[in-house]
Amino acid sequence: MASDPEQPARSPLRQVHTSEDVQMPLLNGGQLSDNYSVLAAVLPFFFPALGGLLYGYDIGATSCATISIESATLSGISWYDLSSVEIGLITSGSLYGALIGSVLAFNIADILGRRWELITSASVYIIGALVTALAPDLAVMVIGRLVFGIGIGLAMHAAPMYIAETAPTQIRGRLISLKEFFIVLGMVAGYGIGSLVVSTVGGWRYMYGASVPVAVIMGIGMWWLPESPRWILLRAIQGKGNMNDMKDTAISCLFRLRGTIIGDSAPALVDEMLDELSYVGEEKQASFLEMFRGKCKKALVIGAGLVLFQQITGQPSVLYYATSIFQTAGFSAASDATEVSIILGLFKLVMTGVAVLVVDRLGRRPLLLTGVSGMVISLFLLGSYYLFFDDTPAIAVIALLAYVGCYQFSFGPIGWLMISEIFPLRLRGRGLSIAVLVNFASNALVTFSFSPLEAWLGAGILFYVFGVIAVVSLAFIFFIVPETKGLTLEEIEIKCI
Repeated sequence: MASDPEQPARSPLRQVHTSEDVQMPLLNGGQLSDNYSVLAAVLPFFFPALGGLLYGYDIGATSCATISIESATLSGISWYDLSSVEIGLITSGSLYGALIGSVLAFNIADILGRRWELITSASVYIIGALVTALAPDLAVMVIGRLVFGIGIGLAMHAAPMYIAETAPTQIRGRLISLKEFFIVLGMVAGYGIGSLVVSTVGGWRYMYGASVPVAVIMGIGMWWLPESPRWILLRAIQGKGNMNDMKDTAISCLFRLRGTIIGDSAPALVDEMLDELSYVGEEKQASFLEMFRGKCKKALVIGAGLVLFQQITGQPSVLYYATSIFQTAGFSAASDATEVSIILGLFKLVMTGVAVLVVDRLGRRPLLLTGVSGMVISLFLLGSYYLFFDDTPAIAVIALLAYVGCYQFSFGPIGWLMISEIFPLRLRGRGLSIAVLVNFASNALVTFSFSPLEAWLGAGILFYVFGVIAVVSLAFIFFIVPETKGLTLEEIEIKCI
């Protein structure tokens, strides 16, 4: 049995009576033992996380694919002479698709379930990758990029939700943070595979086609995995099926998710989930307007605020300068932008690994506060370098690495972790859809506004602006974002929002 020594043992739910004689689960009074097999707990993480890996891979591969496509000798096509707008459609096509996917995801997870949304995502990934890789012209290629992006939007919506709802409480933070690790791993793989085949005729087709086997594995894996027991129980208490049958199904799913080590405690754990869901009012049907009222509004502010600040503190823009900073500092390997990306990608992997190891021990808020504080210092150092210390490139290198490292153990993994935890179950699908939409929309905003802002303000002032925004985000985290370490999803709904 795997367990966290800081996690209190769970004992059967007891009931206490309020003055209105309403029975309420005693959430503070210990809970049933959430035993689990490590192997059984890893697989429900691994297959959804492949959706994140494909997202990261697309980022890395596209940076190399555009080099291949624009080459008269290596593209293998007659339409290689593309304008900057056409290259922009290729590079940002998946981002536009992800925005569409985020909108489509608004009701999908609540109607089809988390598992089927991920199966759909894998199928869309396969179609998008094949259309892109086999595209006979630019128009078809852009369509393929859009379709692949829809898969990204669906996967980034459903994967954190499925992992959060099926993971044991003791390691929930670790597993969801590990999804960010998979995104970065995908980016490094994209850069690596791209650099290997970029000199091959038609290499861009191989880069995009390489996504297909991974998407197939993801789809088969999700077909084999069970549905989220919490989603099944939500459907049961909302009267969308026979209660006893759905309870039996949830128990069966829990056995598969935890392994045989869970023993006879699975039925009691399912009863506990039902008690807590009933207590927090999950049996009520959710309306659209409810997203913007009461505890749902607070959850939306926390979730959307985190992913908004995740992007507008400069994450897409700072990396734009990575190659020039390393070149100025005299690193010979930095002569190739792809090599710089691989170097930074490996560093991001290490720092994300740090977050994965400590998030369930230290908590979410300490990592966010520490990491964002480091980002503030790094951004002001970068601004000062471009304004005052441009003859001291070591400052820029240190600031760049500090920024990337601090982002990767704070906003990077913790943003996705928090949005998967903070929304009430019956509104989790819709809440996550809005949060993911905000994430991709703000990413697009920063990406497309960066060049004109840089031309208008200059790099130094622009980094100062990002630094000020990071200070605001630090205040947001300190005053608004709660700690969710060690709490079940139902306890988070009661205690934190």
